[in-house]
Amino acid sequence: MNKKIVDRRTVLSIASLMAGGMLLDAGAAYARPRSAEPATRLPSPDEAWARMRTGNRRWVSDTAIHPHQDRARRAEAARKQEPYAVVVSCIDSRVAPELVFDTGVGDLLSVRSAAQTIDPLVSGAIEYGPAELDTPLIVVLGHQRCGAVAAAAHALHEGTTLPGNLQDIVEALRPAYRRAHGNVDKMIRINTADVVSKLKSDKLLAKRIARKQLKIVGGYYSLDTGQVTRVV
Repeated sequence: MNKKIVDRRTVLSIASLMAGGMLLDAGAAYARPRSAEPATRLPSPDEAWARMRTGNRRWVSDTAIHPHQDRARRAEAARKQEPYAVVVSCIDSRVAPELVFDTGVGDLLSVRSAAQTIDPLVSGAIEYGPAELDTPLIVVLGHQRCGAVAAAAHALHEGTTLPGNLQDIVEALRPAYRRAHGNVDKMIRINTADVVSKLKSDKLLAKRIARKQLKIVGGYYSLDTGQVTRVV
């Protein structure tokens, strides 16, 4: 057989093997995407809380940088999400967690209900972050002049029943009302601490807390200043 034909067939065979990633060196090269990014490390619970406080300080001082809010971040988060905190907050339109803590796409899991009250469905949503995504921090965030708490306090003081499922919110806040003797601001802080306590006793979350994989913090947001202060 003509030597040139043999050499040509050899070259084609090698090229075919390389294209299929079957040669050892070629396989290593083709198995490693050129655009592969190094694995990221989620922050520790304390690091996550420090990051949240730093973002809130920027919000308070009007120096917010609005991180992770561009097309590149959207593309990155579309492949995988690694939120470093779950924020359990009120539905109030003035208390948007991503703004309050100056964060962006993929940073937070936001779970919102009236007066940050919880029930089994809400608890399940909160559990998702730590249990499925290894999220290291939960922040329960009450806020100044909470309308839901004020409405509940008024209903309990007057002995009236609110329509529909609104009465369920009233009942959830009844323990805080009693201990705060009807003072709305004290109710907000007590209720926040109560929610933190309930979450800490959650079996799924308690295991992670015991292993120091999770921290649960209670905070109070001032509508006037924008500052978050720690309650518990």
